[in-house]
Parts: sequence; C-alpha cells; structure tokens
Amino acid sequence: MTVASPAASTARTYEVRAETTATFGRVEVAVRQHTLTIDGPVQNGCPGEAPTPGEMFLSGAAACGAEVLQVLARDNGVPLERVEVTVRGTIDRERQPHQHVTVFSDVDLHLRLAGPTDEQAATLVAGFQRRCPVYGSLAIASALITVRFDTVPAS
Repeated sequence: MTVASPAASTARTYEVRAETTATFGRVEVAVRQHTLTIDGPVQNGCPGEAPTPGEMFLSGAAACGAEVLQVLARDNGVPLERVEVTVRGTIDRERQPHQHVTVFSDVDLHLRLAGPTDEQAATLVAGFQRRCPVYGSLAIASALITVRFDTVPAS
C-alpha cells in the first residue's frame, strides 16, 4: 500500500513582533533573529531618527522588487547583473482614496536593470507587479501608483 504525501502548501506566513521602548515613539521590532529600531515620524512628536514605519513599508516594496526581479530573470534565462529600485511615497491626508484608512496617496517606483533588453526588462517588471505582495498591497490601496523602469548595459 502506498501512502501519498500531502501536497506542499503554497501559503507563506510571516510574523513580526514590535514592542515599545522607554523612548516615546521608538519601537523595537523583531523579525526572526533580527532586531530593528523603528521611530515614529517627528510630525507625531516621535524621535524620527530611525526609519519610520512608512519608510520600512516602502523598503519592503523596494527589496521585494529587487529580489523578485532576480528570481524571474534567473528562472527565464534573462541576463540580469544588477537591480536598483527607488520607491517614493507621499501621504496626503487631505487626498485619501479610502474614507476610513490612511494610505500612501502617491507611490512612484523606479527600477533600473543592468543587463536585459528593454523588452526583457518590461516582461520582468510585469512579472514583479504580479508576484510581489508588497507592491500589490500598494497598488490596491494607493490613489496613484507609477512604475517606471530603464535598462543599462551590463558592465
């Protein structure tokens, strides 16, 4: 008798913990064995010295973009030497697309890919937009999201 093994789950679960510190507006965040210091913005009366939650969220989009583009290039045999991602977000409380929550009003992503052709880069960027959950969350929530890319020759 053969017993079939259960199919591997495609679900991924992430857990992050945050705890306030003795400094008002400063939080220690734990991600697995890593610890990060996060400050609230100075506009909230917080230190604003360490990265803010908004900056960390946007850094997640930038990191996801760089990593997913590498994976997609590898999986599709596209030459990709380097990726640079810049994400800029604006929160305008007077121009919110959703009535009961605050989101980034405008988000601009600029991706620079070294190695692929423009056509290959366009395919990679479209794949990133489908696959990265941080980008997807920004795209659904934000009033305006712009994605630009350019290519540079490999060194």
